Amino acid sequence: MKVTMDQHHAPTEVQSLAQFVADASLDTLSDTALEQLKIRVLDTIGVAIGALDAAPLQEIRTLIDGLGDGRGATLIGGGQASPDHAAFFNSALSRYLDFMDAYLAKGETNHPSDNMGAVLAAAELADASGADFLTAFAVAYQIHTRLSDVAPVRDLGFDHTTQGAFAAAAASAKALGLGVEQIANAAAMAGTANVALRVTRTGDLSHWKGLAYPHVSKEGVFDALLASRGITGPAEVFEGNKGFKALAGDFELDWSAEDLEKVTDTIIKKHNAEIHSQSALDAAQDVRSQEGFRADAIASVELTTFDVAYSIIGGGEEGDKRSIRTKEEADHSLPWMLAVVLLDGELNPAQYETERIVADDVQDLMHKVTITPSTEFSDRFPEQMCADLVVTLGDGTQFRANTDDYEGFTTHPLDWTGARKKFDALTSPFAEAELRDEIADLVQDLENHQIRELTAVLAHVPQARS
Repeated sequence: MKVTMDQHHAPTEVQSLAQFVADASLDTLSDTALEQLKIRVLDTIGVAIGALDAAPLQEIRTLIDGLGDGRGATLIGGGQASPDHAAFFNSALSRYLDFMDAYLAKGETNHPSDNMGAVLAAAELADASGADFLTAFAVAYQIHTRLSDVAPVRDLGFDHTTQGAFAAAAASAKALGLGVEQIANAAAMAGTANVALRVTRTGDLSHWKGLAYPHVSKEGVFDALLASRGITGPAEVFEGNKGFKALAGDFELDWSAEDLEKVTDTIIKKHNAEIHSQSALDAAQDVRSQEGFRADAIASVELTTFDVAYSIIGGGEEGDKRSIRTKEEADHSLPWMLAVVLLDGELNPAQYETERIVADDVQDLMHKVTITPSTEFSDRFPEQMCADLVVTLGDGTQFRANTDDYEGFTTHPLDWTGARKKFDALTSPFAEAELRDEIADLVQDLENHQIRELTAVLAHVPQARS
C-alpha cells in the first residue's frame, strides 16, 4: 500500500510521525536538552573510538573494505564505504564496548545513541550542517524512547531494536532532508522489516548482542535511500491489519504533541557494564572502600535489587549468568561484574580482556554472589535504580552499601566536564591530546559547523593504539 499524504483522508499513524519529523527544528530544544544531546554525541564517539582495535570490529572492517562498495560516508578511523555499510560499522563501534547511554521505560530498555551511526552517515551523504545532524539525532531519541514508553515488546519475546527501526529510518530520512511522504515510507519499511527476537540477549550471548542495532542502523539508512527514490512502505504499519499494534498491543501516541526533550531522560553509563548494573557496581565500590574490607576474605555477596536487573543480568528469566567465558557474557552477568569490581575496584575495558574474564579469583567469587529481586525496589524503577549490597567476610564481618542512582543517572546527570573525562579515558590510547581536543571542540560547537568537518576529523583517528 502506498504511503500518501492524501488531504481528503486522515493521516495514518506513520504519516503523523513523519510530519513530526519533518517539522522538527533544533531551535525548539531547550538549552539543557541541546547540551545533553552534545554530551551524548561526544560520549558515543568516545566509546566508538575505544573499540577500534576490538577483534570483531577489525573483522567487520576487513569485510567492508573487501566488498569495495564505493564511497559516500566516512568510517571512524579512516576510509570510506557506502552510507549503509558506514552506518553499520560506526554503530558497531559505538555499541561494542557496551559503554553507551540508555533509556529506561517501565517495560523496555534501549540505547538511543545506537542511532548515531545511521544519522551520521545520512547527514554526511547529504552534506548536512551540524545543526541538521543534531536535529535528526534528537528526533531519533524522541521516537525511540516514546515508542518504548507506550509499546514495550521485551516481555513478548522481542528485542528493543524493534522500536529502534522506526527511529533509525525516520532520523536518517530527516538527515537526508527528505519530505513527509518519504520519511513515512522509510519508517514504514524499516518498522515492518526489523521485528527482532529477544533471544539476542538471553542464554549464551553471541557477537550479535552488539551487532543487532548496527544492523538496524544499516537498514534504516538504506530504507531512507529507497524512500528518496520513491519506494513505498505500508501506510498502516502501526494500526493496519497485522501491523505493529497486533504485536505490541494498542497504544496512543500523539506525535503533534511531541517535543525533542526526551534526551534529558536518558542516562549515561559510569561503568563499562549493562545499564541495570550501574547502581549495584557503585555500591560495590563503596563496600570496597570501607575500612577493613578484604576481597580475598569474602565468604558471600548478597545483592537486593529491582526485578528488571534480576531478570536480565542477575540470573532470572533471561538465563543463568554464572557460565562466563566471553566479553558478551561478562558484560551481561551481574554476578561476574560485582565480583570483578569487588576485586579490582573498577569495571572498564581492561577488565574484559580474556585473561581477566576467566581468572580464578573472579570466577570463584562470582559463585559466591546471590541476587534477589525486591518488590519495593521494583516499584521504584525506573525513577530509581535501587541496590542494597551486603558483603560478608569469612570471620563474619559485614560491609553494607545501598544506593538508588549514580553519576550519569537522571537525578545526577553527566556534565560536559564529566563527559570529557570519560571521553579522554577511552580515546587516549588511540588519539593524542590535540586530536581529542579538536573532536571535543567541534562537538561542543557542532551547530555552527558542517557535519563533514566532524567526519573528516574522525577519519584521522588511528585504528590501533599508539
